[in-house]
Amino acid sequence: MKFCFVFGTRPEVIKVAPVYKFFLQKGEEAFVVATAQHREMMDMMMNVFGVEAKYDLNVMTHDQTLDSIVASIMQRLPLVLQREKPDILFVQGDTTTAMSCAICAFHSKIKVAHIEAGLRSHDLYDPFPEEMNRRVIDVVSTYLFAPTNNAKENLIKEGIEEDRIYTVGNTVVDALNMISNSFNLSQVRSQLVPFEKYILMTLHRRENIGERMVSILSAVARFARERNVHVVLPVHKNPSVRRIVFDTVGSDPHFHLVEPLDYVSFLALLEGCWFVVSDSGGVQEEAPSFGKFVVVARRTTERPELIESGFGILAGTEESSIHEAMVLASQKKLDPSGNPFGDGKTSERIWRIVRGVSQ
Repeated sequence: MKFCFVFGTRPEVIKVAPVYKFFLQKGEEAFVVATAQHREMMDMMMNVFGVEAKYDLNVMTHDQTLDSIVASIMQRLPLVLQREKPDILFVQGDTTTAMSCAICAFHSKIKVAHIEAGLRSHDLYDPFPEEMNRRVIDVVSTYLFAPTNNAKENLIKEGIEEDRIYTVGNTVVDALNMISNSFNLSQVRSQLVPFEKYILMTLHRRENIGERMVSILSAVARFARERNVHVVLPVHKNPSVRRIVFDTVGSDPHFHLVEPLDYVSFLALLEGCWFVVSDSGGVQEEAPSFGKFVVVARRTTERPELIESGFGILAGTEESSIHEAMVLASQKKLDPSGNPFGDGKTSERIWRIVRGVSQ
Protein backbone atom coordinates (compact mmCIF):
# COMPACT_ATOMS: atom_id res chain seq x y z
CA MET A 1 0.00 0.00 0.00
CA LYS A 2 1.03 3.58 -0.62
CA PHE A 3 0.09 6.39 1.76
CA CYS A 4 -0.05 10.13 1.04
CA PHE A 5 0.01 12.65 3.90
CA VAL A 6 -0.96 16.25 3.17
CA PHE A 7 -0.68 19.44 5.19
CA GLY A 8 -0.31 23.17 4.62
CA THR A 9 -0.34 24.91 7.99
CA ARG A 10 1.54 24.83 11.27
CA PRO A 11 -1.14 22.93 13.26
CA GLU A 12 -1.48 20.30 10.57
CA VAL A 13 2.24 19.52 10.60
CA ILE A 14 2.15 19.10 14.37
CA LYS A 15 -0.62 16.51 14.21
CA VAL A 16 0.31 14.76 10.96
CA ALA A 17 4.06 14.41 11.53
CA PRO A 18 3.83 11.81 14.33
CA VAL A 19 1.59 9.57 12.19
CA TYR A 20 3.72 9.96 9.07
CA LYS A 21 6.93 9.20 10.98
CA PHE A 22 5.38 6.16 12.64
CA PHE A 23 4.39 4.82 9.22
CA LEU A 24 7.98 5.30 8.03
CA GLN A 25 9.29 3.47 11.11
CA LYS A 26 7.07 0.56 10.15
CA GLY A 27 8.62 0.50 6.68
CA GLU A 28 5.54 1.77 4.88
CA GLU A 29 5.65 3.49 1.49
CA ALA A 30 4.56 7.00 2.49
CA PHE A 31 5.15 10.48 1.16
CA VAL A 32 4.19 14.06 2.00
CA VAL A 33 2.48 16.71 -0.08
CA ALA A 34 2.82 20.21 1.36
CA THR A 35 0.41 22.83 0.05
CA ALA A 36 2.19 25.70 1.85
CA GLN A 37 -1.09 27.43 2.64
CA HIS A 38 0.95 29.14 5.37
CA ARG A 39 4.45 29.03 3.94
CA GLU A 40 6.72 30.30 6.72
CA MET A 41 4.95 28.73 9.67
CA MET A 42 4.56 25.40 7.90
CA ASP A 43 8.26 25.30 6.97
CA MET A 44 9.23 26.17 10.53
CA MET A 45 7.27 23.23 11.88
CA MET A 46 8.56 20.79 9.28
CA ASN A 47 12.09 21.59 10.43
CA VAL A 48 11.17 20.90 14.05
CA PHE A 49 9.83 17.43 13.24
CA GLY A 50 12.39 16.63 10.55
CA VAL A 51 9.78 16.09 7.83
CA GLU A 52 10.46 16.65 4.13
CA ALA A 53 7.83 16.99 1.41
CA LYS A 54 8.11 15.01 -1.79
CA TYR A 55 5.82 17.57 -3.44
CA ASP A 56 5.36 21.24 -2.53
CA LEU A 57 2.32 22.85 -4.17
CA ASN A 58 3.44 26.32 -3.05
CA VAL A 59 -0.06 27.79 -3.18
CA MET A 60 0.44 30.74 -0.80
CA THR A 61 0.10 34.20 -2.38
CA HIS A 62 -0.01 37.74 -1.06
CA ASP A 63 -3.48 38.62 0.26
CA GLN A 64 -4.70 35.13 -0.57
CA THR A 65 -8.38 34.28 -0.15
CA LEU A 66 -10.11 31.06 0.79
CA ASP A 67 -11.28 30.71 -2.81
CA SER A 68 -7.80 31.22 -4.24
CA ILE A 69 -6.37 28.54 -1.92
CA VAL A 70 -9.05 26.05 -2.94
CA ALA A 71 -8.59 26.81 -6.63
CA SER A 72 -4.81 26.42 -6.52
CA ILE A 73 -4.90 23.13 -4.63
CA MET A 74 -7.55 21.66 -6.89
CA GLN A 75 -5.52 22.54 -9.95
CA ARG A 76 -2.23 21.16 -8.63
CA LEU A 77 -2.91 18.18 -6.36
CA PRO A 78 -4.71 16.00 -8.96
CA LEU A 79 -1.50 15.89 -11.02
CA VAL A 80 0.35 14.46 -8.02
CA LEU A 81 -2.37 11.94 -7.31
CA GLN A 82 -2.43 10.79 -10.93
CA ARG A 83 1.32 10.24 -10.85
CA GLU A 84 1.61 8.56 -7.42
CA LYS A 85 -1.72 6.72 -7.19
CA PRO A 86 -1.76 6.38 -3.38
CA ASP A 87 -4.20 3.97 -1.75
CA ILE A 88 -5.05 6.30 1.12
CA LEU A 89 -4.70 10.07 1.49
CA PHE A 90 -4.43 11.39 5.06
CA VAL A 91 -5.71 14.83 5.99
CA GLN A 92 -5.95 16.40 9.42
CA GLY A 93 -8.40 18.71 11.07
CA ASP A 94 -10.34 21.52 9.50
CA THR A 95 -8.17 23.69 7.28
CA THR A 96 -8.90 24.78 3.74
CA THR A 97 -5.95 22.59 2.74
CA ALA A 98 -7.49 19.52 4.37
CA MET A 99 -10.93 20.09 2.83
CA SER A 100 -9.59 20.77 -0.67
CA CYS A 101 -7.24 17.78 -0.64
CA ALA A 102 -10.00 15.47 0.64
CA ILE A 103 -12.26 16.50 -2.24
CA CYS A 104 -9.47 15.96 -4.77
CA ALA A 105 -8.87 12.46 -3.39
CA PHE A 106 -12.61 11.74 -3.49
CA HIS A 107 -12.75 12.84 -7.13
CA SER A 108 -9.87 10.46 -7.88
CA LYS A 109 -11.59 7.63 -5.94
CA ILE A 110 -8.74 7.52 -3.43
CA LYS A 111 -9.69 6.64 0.13
CA VAL A 112 -9.52 9.54 2.59
CA ALA A 113 -8.40 9.11 6.20
CA HIS A 114 -9.37 12.00 8.47
CA ILE A 115 -7.17 12.49 11.50
CA GLU A 116 -9.24 14.33 14.14
CA ALA A 117 -12.67 13.59 12.72
CA GLY A 118 -15.97 14.49 14.34
CA LEU A 119 -15.21 17.80 16.02
CA ARG A 120 -18.21 20.10 15.94
CA SER A 121 -19.16 23.54 17.22
CA HIS A 122 -22.64 23.11 15.66
CA ASP A 123 -22.43 26.64 14.25
CA LEU A 124 -21.52 26.66 10.56
CA TYR A 125 -20.06 30.17 10.77
CA ASP A 126 -18.15 29.84 14.07
CA PRO A 127 -15.37 28.92 13.63
CA PHE A 128 -15.38 29.99 9.98
CA PRO A 129 -14.60 28.26 7.64
CA GLU A 130 -13.36 25.42 9.84
CA GLU A 131 -16.76 24.05 10.85
CA MET A 132 -17.80 23.64 7.21
CA ASN A 133 -14.42 22.18 6.28
CA ARG A 134 -14.52 19.41 8.86
CA ARG A 135 -18.09 18.44 7.97
CA VAL A 136 -17.19 18.12 4.28
CA ILE A 137 -14.08 16.07 5.06
CA ASP A 138 -16.00 13.65 7.26
CA VAL A 139 -18.60 13.04 4.55
CA VAL A 140 -15.99 11.91 2.00
CA SER A 141 -13.72 9.98 4.40
CA THR A 142 -13.43 6.21 4.54
CA TYR A 143 -11.50 6.26 7.82
CA LEU A 144 -12.72 8.71 10.46
CA PHE A 145 -10.23 8.84 13.33
CA ALA A 146 -12.14 10.51 16.16
CA PRO A 147 -9.97 11.82 19.01
CA THR A 148 -12.64 11.34 21.69
CA ASN A 149 -15.95 9.59 22.33
CA ASN A 150 -17.73 12.96 22.03
CA ALA A 151 -16.38 13.32 18.51
CA LYS A 152 -17.49 9.79 17.66
CA GLU A 153 -21.00 10.50 18.94
CA ASN A 154 -21.18 13.62 16.75
CA LEU A 155 -20.49 11.50 13.69
CA ILE A 156 -23.01 8.83 14.62
CA LYS A 157 -25.70 11.49 15.13
CA GLU A 158 -25.00 12.73 11.61
CA GLY A 159 -25.72 9.29 10.20
CA ILE A 160 -22.14 8.20 9.44
CA GLU A 161 -21.71 4.43 9.59
CA GLU A 162 -20.05 3.26 12.81
CA ASP A 163 -17.73 0.89 10.95
CA ARG A 164 -15.99 3.94 9.44
CA ILE A 165 -15.39 5.57 12.85
CA TYR A 166 -12.50 4.78 15.18
CA THR A 167 -11.82 6.46 18.54
CA VAL A 168 -8.04 6.73 18.74
CA GLY A 169 -7.08 9.77 20.85
CA ASN A 170 -5.46 12.96 19.59
CA THR A 171 -2.13 12.94 17.77
CA VAL A 172 -1.18 16.21 19.47
CA VAL A 173 -0.26 14.19 22.57
CA ASP A 174 2.05 12.05 20.41
CA ALA A 175 3.64 15.27 19.14
CA LEU A 176 4.08 16.70 22.63
CA ASN A 177 5.77 13.52 23.79
CA MET A 178 8.15 13.61 20.83
CA ILE A 179 9.16 17.18 21.67
CA SER A 180 9.37 16.70 25.44
CA ASN A 181 11.63 13.67 24.98
CA SER A 182 13.93 15.51 22.58
CA PHE A 183 14.33 18.96 24.15
CA ASN A 184 14.96 20.51 27.56
CA LEU A 185 11.96 22.82 27.64
CA SER A 186 13.05 24.57 30.83
CA GLN A 187 16.36 25.51 29.23
CA VAL A 188 14.60 26.71 26.07
CA ARG A 189 12.22 28.82 28.15
CA SER A 190 15.06 30.54 30.00
CA GLN A 191 16.23 31.94 26.66
CA LEU A 192 12.80 33.32 25.78
CA VAL A 193 11.43 35.17 28.80
CA PRO A 194 13.25 37.01 31.63
CA PHE A 195 10.45 36.44 34.16
CA GLU A 196 8.96 33.37 35.83
CA LYS A 197 5.29 34.27 36.22
CA TYR A 198 3.36 35.10 33.07
CA ILE A 199 0.13 34.45 31.18
CA LEU A 200 0.51 32.91 27.74
CA MET A 201 -1.84 34.30 25.11
CA THR A 202 -2.56 33.45 21.47
CA LEU A 203 -5.05 35.22 19.25
CA HIS A 204 -5.75 34.74 15.56
CA ARG A 205 -9.27 33.45 14.89
CA ARG A 206 -10.79 34.93 11.74
CA GLU A 207 -14.22 35.41 13.34
CA ASN A 208 -12.63 37.34 16.24
CA ILE A 209 -10.90 39.93 14.06
CA GLY A 210 -12.37 43.35 14.82
CA GLU A 211 -14.26 44.43 17.93
CA ARG A 212 -14.14 40.98 19.51
CA MET A 213 -10.36 40.95 19.41
CA VAL A 214 -10.13 44.42 20.90
CA SER A 215 -12.43 43.32 23.75
CA ILE A 216 -10.34 40.21 24.44
CA LEU A 217 -7.10 42.18 24.51
CA SER A 218 -8.63 44.87 26.71
CA ALA A 219 -9.75 42.27 29.24
CA VAL A 220 -6.31 40.67 29.41
CA ALA A 221 -4.66 44.08 29.74
CA ARG A 222 -7.01 44.97 32.62
CA PHE A 223 -6.24 41.72 34.46
CA ALA A 224 -2.50 42.14 33.89
CA ARG A 225 -2.56 45.65 35.38
CA GLU A 226 -4.58 44.49 38.39
CA ARG A 227 -2.25 41.57 39.13
CA ASN A 228 0.92 43.25 37.84
CA VAL A 229 1.70 40.18 35.77
CA HIS A 230 3.33 39.78 32.35
CA VAL A 231 1.51 38.54 29.26
CA VAL A 232 3.52 36.77 26.56
CA LEU A 233 1.78 37.04 23.18
CA PRO A 234 3.27 35.59 19.97
CA VAL A 235 1.67 37.85 17.33
CA HIS A 236 0.16 36.02 14.37
CA LYS A 237 1.37 36.91 10.87
CA ASN A 238 -2.10 37.94 9.66
CA PRO A 239 -1.79 41.72 8.99
CA SER A 240 -5.26 42.40 10.39
CA VAL A 241 -4.42 40.61 13.64
CA ARG A 242 -1.09 42.39 13.96
CA ARG A 243 -2.68 45.78 13.43
CA ILE A 244 -5.25 45.22 16.17
CA VAL A 245 -2.72 43.78 18.63
CA PHE A 246 -0.19 46.58 18.23
CA ASP A 247 -2.86 49.30 18.24
CA THR A 248 -4.51 47.93 21.38
CA VAL A 249 -1.64 46.72 23.60
CA GLY A 250 1.53 47.58 21.69
CA SER A 251 2.57 50.20 24.25
CA ASP A 252 1.36 48.31 27.34
CA PRO A 253 4.39 47.45 29.51
CA HIS A 254 2.73 44.28 30.77
CA PHE A 255 2.67 42.77 27.28
CA HIS A 256 5.68 40.96 25.86
CA LEU A 257 4.91 40.80 22.12
CA VAL A 258 7.02 38.36 20.12
CA GLU A 259 7.05 36.98 16.60
CA PRO A 260 5.43 33.56 15.97
CA LEU A 261 7.44 30.89 17.71
CA ASP A 262 8.68 27.52 16.60
CA TYR A 263 6.84 24.66 18.26
CA VAL A 264 9.56 23.81 20.76
CA SER A 265 9.70 27.39 21.99
CA PHE A 266 5.92 27.61 22.22
CA LEU A 267 5.69 24.41 24.24
CA ALA A 268 8.44 25.68 26.54
CA LEU A 269 6.34 28.77 27.24
CA LEU A 270 3.21 26.68 27.66
CA GLU A 271 4.90 24.39 30.17
CA GLY A 272 5.99 27.34 32.32
CA CYS A 273 3.00 29.69 32.15
CA TRP A 274 0.47 30.51 34.89
CA PHE A 275 -2.49 29.86 32.59
CA VAL A 276 -3.50 30.42 28.95
CA VAL A 277 -5.87 32.80 27.16
CA SER A 278 -6.46 31.68 23.59
CA ASP A 279 -8.90 31.42 20.70
CA SER A 280 -6.87 28.54 19.23
CA GLY A 281 -8.18 25.02 18.84
CA GLY A 282 -4.83 23.30 19.20
CA VAL A 283 -3.89 25.06 22.42
CA GLN A 284 -7.06 23.67 24.00
CA GLU A 285 -5.61 20.20 23.41
CA GLU A 286 -1.99 20.97 24.26
CA ALA A 287 -2.46 22.78 27.57
CA PRO A 288 -3.94 19.84 29.55
CA SER A 289 -0.77 17.81 28.92
CA PHE A 290 1.07 20.40 31.00
CA GLY A 291 -1.70 20.85 33.56
CA LYS A 292 -2.55 24.36 32.35
CA PHE A 293 -6.00 25.95 32.47
CA VAL A 294 -7.31 27.57 29.28
CA VAL A 295 -9.54 30.62 29.04
CA VAL A 296 -11.11 29.95 25.64
CA ALA A 297 -11.72 33.36 24.05
CA ARG A 298 -14.46 32.17 21.73
CA ARG A 299 -18.23 31.84 21.69
CA THR A 300 -18.18 28.18 20.69
CA THR A 301 -15.77 25.29 21.00
CA GLU A 302 -15.63 21.99 19.17
CA ARG A 303 -13.59 20.58 22.06
CA PRO A 304 -16.13 20.28 24.89
CA GLU A 305 -13.89 17.75 26.60
CA LEU A 306 -11.67 20.62 27.75
CA ILE A 307 -14.57 22.24 29.60
CA GLU A 308 -16.08 18.99 30.88
CA SER A 309 -12.75 17.83 32.33
CA GLY A 310 -12.21 21.11 34.19
CA PHE A 311 -9.20 22.20 32.15
CA GLY A 312 -10.85 25.26 30.63
CA ILE A 313 -13.77 27.63 30.43
CA LEU A 314 -15.61 28.90 27.38
CA ALA A 315 -15.34 32.62 28.12
CA GLY A 316 -16.95 34.25 25.10
CA THR A 317 -15.43 37.39 23.62
CA GLU A 318 -16.78 40.19 25.83
CA GLU A 319 -14.35 42.11 28.00
CA SER A 320 -16.30 41.40 31.19
CA SER A 321 -16.65 37.65 30.56
CA ILE A 322 -12.98 37.24 29.64
CA HIS A 323 -11.92 39.09 32.78
CA GLU A 324 -14.19 36.95 34.99
CA ALA A 325 -12.79 33.78 33.42
CA MET A 326 -9.23 34.94 34.07
CA VAL A 327 -10.03 35.50 37.73
CA LEU A 328 -11.31 31.92 37.85
CA ALA A 329 -8.24 30.64 36.00
CA SER A 330 -5.91 32.29 38.48
CA GLN A 331 -7.35 30.09 41.24
CA LYS A 332 -7.03 26.74 39.44
CA LYS A 333 -4.57 23.95 40.22
CA LEU A 334 -4.69 21.04 37.79
CA ASP A 335 -3.25 17.55 37.42
CA PRO A 336 -2.04 16.74 33.88
CA SER A 337 -2.83 13.06 34.41
CA GLY A 338 -6.47 13.99 33.78
CA ASN A 339 -5.76 14.96 30.14
CA PRO A 340 -8.91 14.09 28.17
CA PHE A 341 -7.19 14.03 24.77
CA GLY A 342 -5.13 10.86 24.78
CA ASP A 343 -2.14 8.81 25.89
CA GLY A 344 0.41 9.37 23.12
CA LYS A 345 -0.31 6.13 21.25
CA THR A 346 -2.68 7.49 18.62
CA SER A 347 -0.26 7.14 15.69
CA GLU A 348 0.20 3.46 16.42
CA ARG A 349 -3.56 2.91 16.63
CA ILE A 350 -4.08 4.60 13.26
CA TRP A 351 -1.41 2.43 11.63
CA ARG A 352 -2.89 -0.75 13.10
CA ILE A 353 -6.37 0.16 11.84
CA VAL A 354 -5.44 0.89 8.23
CA ARG A 355 -3.17 -2.16 8.16
CA GLY A 356 -5.64 -4.44 9.90
CA VAL A 357 -3.12 -5.33 12.60
CA SER A 358 -4.62 -6.43 15.93
CA GLN A 359 -3.44 -4.99 19.25
